[in-house]
Amino acid sequence: MAKPGYGKRSAPDQRPRTPHDFSLLPVRERYVAGFVDHLPEGAAMSVKQLAKQLPLYGQQAISSALTALSVAGHLRRVRCAVGAGDETRWVFRTFWSRTAHDNEWWQAYLTAENTTQADSSAPDAPAPDIAPPPPWVPDEEPPPPVSEEPGTQQGPEPTPVPHQRTPDQAPDTQPVPPAPAPHPSEAGPSPAYLALARLGHEDHRLPLSADDCQELEAQAAEWLARGVSVDYLITALTAGLPAQVDTPLGFVRRRLTLKMPPHLPTTPSAPSDTPAPPHRILMECTDCGRPGQPEALPDGLCRPCRTTHRPDTDDAPIHPTEAADIKARMTNLRGLLKSV
Repeated sequence: MAKPGYGKRSAPDQRPRTPHDFSLLPVRERYVAGFVDHLPEGAAMSVKQLAKQLPLYGQQAISSALTALSVAGHLRRVRCAVGAGDETRWVFRTFWSRTAHDNEWWQAYLTAENTTQADSSAPDAPAPDIAPPPPWVPDEEPPPPVSEEPGTQQGPEPTPVPHQRTPDQAPDTQPVPPAPAPHPSEAGPSPAYLALARLGHEDHRLPLSADDCQELEAQAAEWLARGVSVDYLITALTAGLPAQVDTPLGFVRRRLTLKMPPHLPTTPSAPSDTPAPPHRILMECTDCGRPGQPEALPDGLCRPCRTTHRPDTDDAPIHPTEAADIKARMTNLRGLLKSV
């Protein structure tokens, strides 16, 4: 199965499978198409992976066969943006169709698929009804535990009250005092503290103790207050380390002081109003991998690759002088053959 590779995705509007689906294709293309058609969803579709599973042909032959299948209308390769915000990354997919389709069908299908991806990635887009919840989200919010202490059975409370040890007293004689505000140290370590604690795990030359992290926490928090992320802070502190760091505490304090990022101007912005990326799916040339829009890649090929594989598709005018040189050279070669 493909992890970030060319995973297979079946296109709609396909006829039922028959023994004669690819009978009009050449032998090599028919062999590759039959194998790809039986692959499960998400299977690896890179040239290297297919060549490992098809011993009759090497990588170059598999690449040429996939290019021919793209021209025949059976597949299109795309780059798909997954995630949102800073977590967006590009993965590669191969849309496969047992039934050959023309360029207009593929363009309409990929455009609709792009719109669907963009809508699903919008911040305020509701989740579809058929989509299951993520594995880390429980199906239902568990009800708050019911207290068994006296004087707490009057009715359901809107929010759970933390249990406290109180002196013995008659029930319902005095109101329950409010819970004291938690001490800052009880609220858990701050992101700055956690970032400093991770330095020793990221690079063994910067081990910091708990006291060291508390001492440098204010400086690290200033970095985060200026708009940088935790990963940026860790990268800035661990990049270009010397071969040996004698005093990690002093070294990190010096870097926190000297590399302090500038204040970014605060401009009012509404993240919820930010539109989704306009292109969540970007088609790429089946042969060379050059990205582009579906209308710019007929037959799934860019212009240079289309000219190479199908010279009659793009009429490149030949200069008269070059044409005359070619004609004279061919005449000379024919004369030499006759003399032999």
